[in-house]
Amino acid sequence: MENIYSLIAFVLLSGVILGSALLVVTLKNLVHSVLWLIVTFIGTAGVFLMLEADFVAAVQVLVYAGAVCIMVVFGVMLVQRNEMGNSNPFNYRFRIAAPVVGVLFIIIGLLTAKAQWVTSGAGVPKKTVQALAPILLGDFMIPFEVAAILLTVALTGALVLVKEVRAHGDRS
Repeated sequence: MENIYSLIAFVLLSGVILGSALLVVTLKNLVHSVLWLIVTFIGTAGVFLMLEADFVAAVQVLVYAGAVCIMVVFGVMLVQRNEMGNSNPFNYRFRIAAPVVGVLFIIIGLLTAKAQWVTSGAGVPKKTVQALAPILLGDFMIPFEVAAILLTVALTGALVLVKEVRAHGDRS
């Protein structure tokens, strides 16, 4: 009985992820697209929770749904647009991409249905955080800090560039 509940939860999460991802790429308002991207990331975190990868789910919510989407919202809000409701217009590429994606979706579905799945029997380790902490804060501490500094410098540089554009009166 537990297996049927996990199947129902997986199907619901998959529907949420696919539906919100479709809204991300089809909505005309860029802010609404980013909000649906947050829903997509939270649905992905739900799948990680079903796989008993609690730490990865928490990082998914904190880093992607939190930090990345907030940075995108700041970027959208800092760029001056005349009409925000039409900031993500369709173009001719959508007519080309939609059939290609549909065909790829069907091919991947058929290949997945025919695949021979092998399970290793080794489950997810129960203490993943205890194994990751010494690696991140020991062996890879300097690259971890350098990445944080680079992200801070990139965000500061973007803010300076936007401020210069506004000072000169350019709206493009």
